[in-house]
Amino acid sequence: MSGNDLQGRHALVTGGGRGIGRAIAEALTQAGATVTVTGRDRAALESAVRQGAARGFAVADVTDREAVVAAVREAAAGRGPVDLLIANAGAAESLPFLKSGPDVFRRMLDVNLLGVANAAQAVLGSMIEQGFGRIVAVASTAGLKGYPYVTAYCAAKHAVVGLVRSLALETARTGVTVNAVCPGFTDTDLVAESLDRIVEKTGRSREEALGEFVKHNPQGRLVDPKEVADAVLWLCGDNARSVTGQAIAVAGGEI
Repeated sequence: MSGNDLQGRHALVTGGGRGIGRAIAEALTQAGATVTVTGRDRAALESAVRQGAARGFAVADVTDREAVVAAVREAAAGRGPVDLLIANAGAAESLPFLKSGPDVFRRMLDVNLLGVANAAQAVLGSMIEQGFGRIVAVASTAGLKGYPYVTAYCAAKHAVVGLVRSLALETARTGVTVNAVCPGFTDTDLVAESLDRIVEKTGRSREEALGEFVKHNPQGRLVDPKEVADAVLWLCGDNARSVTGQAIAVAGGEI
């Protein structure tokens, strides 16, 4: 095995039914990996399998540690131990700080931070035993800088980057690497839904609303999910074995 040839590797992608997760699942499958996708939306997961983006799926909420462990156990029973974990599942809420109560911070930490930790803890033991593993967290540029009105989300994504940097040191001699990719605003259905809300609440045109997103990217565009998937694919390959503890921005020069 060399480069991005992932034949014989079993990859698990959380939040793999749509958006960036779906693009990552497709890229890993095309590179030869056997891919399992997890998430809360059974229909989206079934669609990913039906359309060849993944070999199998398990319905699981990443905030539920027992459900994640069960999903990993189910995936391993059918397709072998997980070699590649892509902790992609996440969520964002937009509110002014003074209206962001403890419940908002708790939700953002539960899905964005504990979701990564739960998945990593479920697979790390077997990775260490076999002397190989790749853990890639899909964080965000919000883990590398601040944005207004998403303080809880930014705090949670900063925490993900901290987890990655610490766990990379803890596992440095085990054959496991731990990294994050940090996309800027990406052309997904999540962003499309955000645009719809902005148009509805502000009366702006869709083009004006989109301008608020792309102004952060010096290239003046949304990131393509396939670009994020390509960065993940490289981190999963053998040629990236010396890359660990990194937070790689995929954001057109924003960072």
